[in-house]
Amino acid sequence: MNSLIRLAFLLTTSIKSTANLIAKITKRSLMLCLCLAGMAGLVFQAHASNNTTSETTVDNETNWSATDWSKVPPVRPMPRPGKFAKPPARAGYASIVDLLADVQPEYFPDPGRGYYSLWDQITGNVRDTRPVSPYPPFALMPTSQFDIDFRYLENPEHEKDIFDPIKRIHFGDDWLLSFGGSFWYRYMHETDSRLNAAGRNNDYHLIRTRVNADLWYRDNVRLFAEFIDARSFGPELAPLGIDRNHTDILNLFADYKVGNINNSPLYMRFGRQELIFGSQRLISTLDWANTRRTFQGIKSFWRNEKWDVDAFWVRPMRTEKGDFDNWDRKRDFFGLWTTYKHDKDHLLDLYFLSLNDNRPANGVFFGGTDTVLSVAPGRTTMLGDSNVHTLGGRVVGDYNRILYEIEGMYQFGQWSNLDVSAFAVATGVGYDFQMPLNPILWLRYDFASGDGNPNDGNVNTFNQLFPFGHYYLGYIDLIGRQNIHDFNAQLTLHPKRWMTFLAQYHRYYLANKRDFLYNAGGVALLGDPTGQSGSHVGDGIDFLVNIHVARHHDVLVGYSKLFSGNFIENQRPGINPDLFYVQYNFRF
Repeated sequence: MNSLIRLAFLLTTSIKSTANLIAKITKRSLMLCLCLAGMAGLVFQAHASNNTTSETTVDNETNWSATDWSKVPPVRPMPRPGKFAKPPARAGYASIVDLLADVQPEYFPDPGRGYYSLWDQITGNVRDTRPVSPYPPFALMPTSQFDIDFRYLENPEHEKDIFDPIKRIHFGDDWLLSFGGSFWYRYMHETDSRLNAAGRNNDYHLIRTRVNADLWYRDNVRLFAEFIDARSFGPELAPLGIDRNHTDILNLFADYKVGNINNSPLYMRFGRQELIFGSQRLISTLDWANTRRTFQGIKSFWRNEKWDVDAFWVRPMRTEKGDFDNWDRKRDFFGLWTTYKHDKDHLLDLYFLSLNDNRPANGVFFGGTDTVLSVAPGRTTMLGDSNVHTLGGRVVGDYNRILYEIEGMYQFGQWSNLDVSAFAVATGVGYDFQMPLNPILWLRYDFASGDGNPNDGNVNTFNQLFPFGHYYLGYIDLIGRQNIHDFNAQLTLHPKRWMTFLAQYHRYYLANKRDFLYNAGGVALLGDPTGQSGSHVGDGIDFLVNIHVARHHDVLVGYSKLFSGNFIENQRPGINPDLFYVQYNFRF
């Protein structure tokens, strides 16, 4: 534990000592073409000089000329979220008739044998085990592209793929270059969209393209660049800020290996980067959004078999129409996040986060187009800067068939010279039935405090920071982790190994009926300072089906509805929003 404390101190000190470097980065230096040109120049220069014999250099007993590429990059798997599912343990059914009659196919006596994609089923390609694939068999992928694991390609016996030639291209013994990307299309139909008073609907189309390049020099230096183009077509209401970002940069950073601590590498990352931690309730990439969420700044990270330690100082990026995005100079976000991995099934998160928000009145809320005042949550007249600290922890895991998770978050600080005291709790227990259809059932309760008294000198509304609320609080995105009770259940089924069915039910209440109802982006939608409108927000349902078509292809179909409770009925009579969507995703 003492070594971990010293490590945390070292990471934090490194953050402070190098923070001033980021201020010198200009907007034009983030242009993707220059970065890719620089990558190509370095690679070809190294390749041209590959025949020149040079002495092997040694640094602190490390043989720099002998890189073990099977360990590069040191990727971090996506943290286990709440309400997590598990890969199906049974082979599935060969037909709808077999499903209804509960007849498992006898030609798959081994639980590992079966069809792992729709294309496998169509072509009769029976696999003995789950194929090694860098991507999850699902249309949504919160994991950042720079943490996708292609290291299996170092094994000559790996399953061949059409895109292998652009992956892990070796130039001599010291250089490694990879390319990748993705494309998605989504159709959205929203009824009573965004709880608008006129009850208007919204039909529109979303398209997103991402392309990345990844260059390594041994395991010491990394340059990663990712381009994004996100567009919205035909909306009947004004597009959200998370719907559009034309021809911009999602990630652009350099990693530098500082050294080894307890035989594990310590890296510094400088530049634009996505962040994802823990359950994603507070920090996420927001993959449901057409643009994804990204930051700019500095991060130090250290990993070994038991511990992950990250320290960072960043600023969120602002989407700027017709120009390259720039960071929000009015907000600073820093923190220390530690994960202890007891084993592959149980882990512990401990973290401290701090958000300084000095945006002026009538600023633009990050992640949306709604114009909001820089005010204390739950108050419409209290202008002022904020400095909110979050201290939290989480345990998550599974034991035999029982799944569990509990997370607690407490916030303190200052908002417009008022004291902040707020908290949130997320708890859940699940069960893996290990029976036909591979059902997993979760029962959960989520709470985030609200503020009912604007005159008591305290701010009690929880600040959800940068969450993936869509995953937890309903896919319709009208409920955020602020001033809310959510009693919910989730059922996951796998009729086939390549098919996922998910159903959720939510019952929502305001934590304090004098505070606002906040959406998934933290924007106040409706409020009644008298509390006379009641506290029952409504009941929500979500259904989705994901078809893993083939290694690179997924199709997602979903429907969500919010049945309004007395609070919404009194604020927006006759409004009962729903959402239908179809998404196709391709990755390479």
